[in-house]
Amino acid sequence: MKIATWNVNGIRAREAQALEWIQSDRPDVICLQEIKATREQVPESLRELADYWCYWHGERAYSGVALLIRRDLVSDAPRFEHPGFDFETRIVVARFGNVAIGSVYVPNGGKDFAAKMQFLDAMERYVANCRAEGSDLILCGDMNVTRTDQDVHPKERKPNVIGQRPDERESFERIFLNSGMMDSGRALDPDNDNLFTWWPPWRGMRQKNIGWRLDYILASQSVAPRVTQCAVRAQTGTSDHAPVVAEINLS
Repeated sequence: MKIATWNVNGIRAREAQALEWIQSDRPDVICLQEIKATREQVPESLRELADYWCYWHGERAYSGVALLIRRDLVSDAPRFEHPGFDFETRIVVARFGNVAIGSVYVPNGGKDFAAKMQFLDAMERYVANCRAEGSDLILCGDMNVTRTDQDVHPKERKPNVIGQRPDERESFERIFLNSGMMDSGRALDPDNDNLFTWWPPWRGMRQKNIGWRLDYILASQSVAPRVTQCAVRAQTGTSDHAPVVAEINLS
């Protein structure tokens, strides 16, 4: 299974790029964040994309997530659901068989840091519950937290800036320490100090690769050993985020 996540920063602005990327990478599962559109506002070319079960969960011009699952991967429509901590259309989970896949957009925290911390804490509890029930869980998306300073270019490291604060990192880390999730990108590329998925949209920061790693594909202990690849498509699109694509042997 090829699974991909991308914060598109506006699906209407990225319609052509998204279609080109999907045709090129051909992911089996596509998780999108910050679509900034209701389902009715999603371009018709993407709303009911051929060969995919499509679920759009967004608000007008703000936030929003989507999940697209290839029909030849899942013959019957997956069950789409929203955990109880969903607000501002920030998470949708698809379940099929024993597999649960979530597209997640964690609040930035700039306007309401307490809401971000509450979301992270609730997500940790959700992961723990999925582990207890034995689900093969994969969470993909823009988590808006860098795990360590390694995930921030030295020129961008700023103690106590949101996204790098010790308290939010500690909360995010509990997902790995207490619930056994694996950070696929870092696990497969542990020594890469230039592994970033978001770049400030000015002064050619993306071209210089002066960025942060905010986008993740997280896999539960039952799935983690079967993740064979995880790569950033740094040259794709004009969003300030790049897609992250993983390959997982679920057979």
